[in-house]
Amino acid sequence: MLRRTLLAAAASDRIREFVTATPATRAVVDRFVAGEGIGDAVRVARSLREAGLNVTLDYLGESVTDPLHAAATADQYTALLGKLAAEGLTEGGAVEVSVKPTAVGLSLEAPEPGGSSAAGERIAAGHLSRIAAMAAECGTTVTLDAEDHKTADATLRLAASLRETYPWAGSVLQAALRRTETDVRALSAAGSRVRLVKGAYAEPVSEAFTDRHDVDKSFARCLRILMAGPGYPMIATHDPRLIAITRSLGLSRSPDSFEYQMLYGIRAAQQRALAAAGAKVRVYVPYGSDWYGYLVRRLAERPANLAFFLRALRSL
Repeated sequence: MLRRTLLAAAASDRIREFVTATPATRAVVDRFVAGEGIGDAVRVARSLREAGLNVTLDYLGESVTDPLHAAATADQYTALLGKLAAEGLTEGGAVEVSVKPTAVGLSLEAPEPGGSSAAGERIAAGHLSRIAAMAAECGTTVTLDAEDHKTADATLRLAASLRETYPWAGSVLQAALRRTETDVRALSAAGSRVRLVKGAYAEPVSEAFTDRHDVDKSFARCLRILMAGPGYPMIATHDPRLIAITRSLGLSRSPDSFEYQMLYGIRAAQQRALAAAGAKVRVYVPYGSDWYGYLVRRLAERPANLAFFLRALRSL
């Protein structure tokens, strides 16, 4: 119940206004978000690389409804990639980028909030192609982030189209969605890059599992399919049980044929311990000023995150 309440808050403009105006929020934001500009993103990426960790950078923002804003987001990504390459951070895909399709136009002219449209899909495809071309020039990769179920089909179409030119383009699948096991089977192919996550959006029960135990079971089923397949699984979880399953399944694979992914600001010691043991670990690092929705989803995922936030508020 608490998780669903928090996820509903992520869509509330009134709560957004209150939280973003609260000074103590900055302490929480700084824990989970690298900063607001490209310089901040590059600084954190460099620090993580020095610690033996790979990185994916996400410029925060979603459900863009202004074409100029969508174009500016694509510009931000190409500028970021250029700076990362100049700093020597992109070689071999060590630092890549993650892009939400609605941040580059998928929601433009959508018939309902948070959805997609044919026109938006064409615009997003153009921007994603431009970002992917820059990534290829810089020697790295792009992963298309998953959003709520209303954009799932369009996002998978965009990823499939992108892979025709850039076969390394990655997809994200959410174990919480009932459809995901089918999607995992379809994408578990040679050359594929699939990030498996639990999912952090408020979804109707017709589309998603709402019980944590059911989500975990779905994740484990999808994990086994990916790890048995010929693709490149990217297992995004902080759950010790699921990490243990991944480690066990990985014994029959080469260590460089899959990777663990974790969020910036969460269980940093565990990230470094896995990397020190020889595993590939990538840290998902967001940056930018539009951090509210991302922050609330992180609070909803773990009670410890919410407790940290409430302690910060009490310090006022």
